[in-house]
Amino acid sequence: MEKFGFPKNFFWGASTSAHQVEGGNHNDWTEWERSELRIKNLELRIKDPNFRKRFPPHIFEKLPTPLDLENYISGNACDHYNRFQEDFDIAKSLGHNAHRFSIEWSRIEPEEGKFNEAEIEHYRQVIKALRERGLEPFVTLWHWPVPVWLRDKGGWKSKKIIPYFSRYVERVVSVLNQDVVFWMTLNEPLVFAKISYLEGRWPPQEKSIFSYLRVSSNLIKAHKIAYSVIKRIHPNAQVGIAHNMSFFEMEKNNFVNWALKRFGEWRKNYAFLNAIREHQDFIGFNYYSHYRVNFGYSKIETEKISDMGWSLYPPGIYYMLRALKKYNKPIYITENGLADSRDNNRSWFIVEHLKWIAEAIQEGVDIRGYFHWSLLDNFEWSDGFWPRFGLVEVDYRTMERKIRPSAWEYKKIIGKYSNE
Repeated sequence: MEKFGFPKNFFWGASTSAHQVEGGNHNDWTEWERSELRIKNLELRIKDPNFRKRFPPHIFEKLPTPLDLENYISGNACDHYNRFQEDFDIAKSLGHNAHRFSIEWSRIEPEEGKFNEAEIEHYRQVIKALRERGLEPFVTLWHWPVPVWLRDKGGWKSKKIIPYFSRYVERVVSVLNQDVVFWMTLNEPLVFAKISYLEGRWPPQEKSIFSYLRVSSNLIKAHKIAYSVIKRIHPNAQVGIAHNMSFFEMEKNNFVNWALKRFGEWRKNYAFLNAIREHQDFIGFNYYSHYRVNFGYSKIETEKISDMGWSLYPPGIYYMLRALKKYNKPIYITENGLADSRDNNRSWFIVEHLKWIAEAIQEGVDIRGYFHWSLLDNFEWSDGFWPRFGLVEVDYRTMERKIRPSAWEYKKIIGKYSNE
C-alpha cells in the first residue's frame, strides 16, 4: 500500500440505515413491499426468462436471490434491532471509532402525535452501546421511509410534513442530544425525490415533475427548520445532511456536452447544497457513481464494476471533494461502497478511494471522516437482499455474521493512520 496520510482525529467507520438492517418495521415502505400490485409485478418479472440474464451468475450462489419473492420483503432484515450490541462489537473489533446509523420515524411516532417512549429508550441504548465501545455516533433522523399515518396525509408532497418533521426532530433531539454531537436531518433527499416522485420506481410511485419539485422544496424547508430546532436545543451540535453526488465527465469537449455537464452537476450535486448553505455545519458526502456526458448522460464503463453493474471509479471522489472545498465546511464521506458478494473488489475499492481522499486532504480539503457503506449486508430497497454491500456478510437464514477479508484490510489502514 502506497504512503498516504490522514489527520490523527479522523473518524473511521461504516454506515447503516434503520429500514435496511433493523427488521420488524412498519412504515410506508413495508406496506408497499407487500402491496398486491407490487407482488403481482414482481411475480411477472421473476417468471420472465430474460430476467435472470440481468445478473452475474454468482449472484445465485447465496439466498435469497433475485428470483425469490422473499428477496423483496424487508421482514426481519438483519435483525440489527435485537443484535446491535453484537454488531457494534464487530465494528469495534475492526478498529472503527465512529458509526453512522438512522432512527426510524415510524417507531418513534407510530400514530400521529403519539410518541413511543420505549422506542426512544431503545435508541438511547443504541447510542450508549456505541459510546461504551468508543464509537462516535453519527445520527441520521430520516432515511427515506415515513410512518403510515403520514403517508396517508400526503407524505413529502404535502406541506403538512414540515411541522410534523420539526416536531419529531425536537422530540428525538431533546432526549438524545447529551450523547450525540453529529446529526444528519436527511439522507440523500434528491435521490429519494427523483426515484419516488419523478421516476416512479419507489413508493408512492409518482411520475410528475411537479411532484418532484414540490417534494424537493419541502425537503429543503424541513431541513432548515430542523437545523434551527437542533441548534436551539444543542447550540454546539454539528448538523448537516448526507448528500449523494456524482462526478460528470465530458466525453468530447463541445458546447452541448459542457451545458449538459453543468446542468447535471447543478441539479444533482449543488442545487440542494446551495439552498441550505447557511443551514449546515458540515457536508455529508455519499459517493458511488460516475457519469459520461456525450449528448446525454450514461454510466461510465470501467474495468471494474459492482454486482449491480455500477462503474467503480475512485478518482471521481477526489474531483468531487475538490469541488466541495468552495463551501468552506468540514466534509465527512458518509457513504462509499459497492455490491460485491464475493468480496473480489472491495479491498481494492477501499484502498483506492482512500488514496484519492488522502490526495484531496493534502491539497487542503477539510475532510474529517470516512464511513464505508455498509457495515452489514442489508436490504437494498427495491432490489432487496441480493446486493451484498457489507464489510460483514449476513446469512439471512440464520442471521450469522461473518467478517469479510476486505473488512480486515480496512482495519489495517485504520490502524496504520490511527497510530501515527
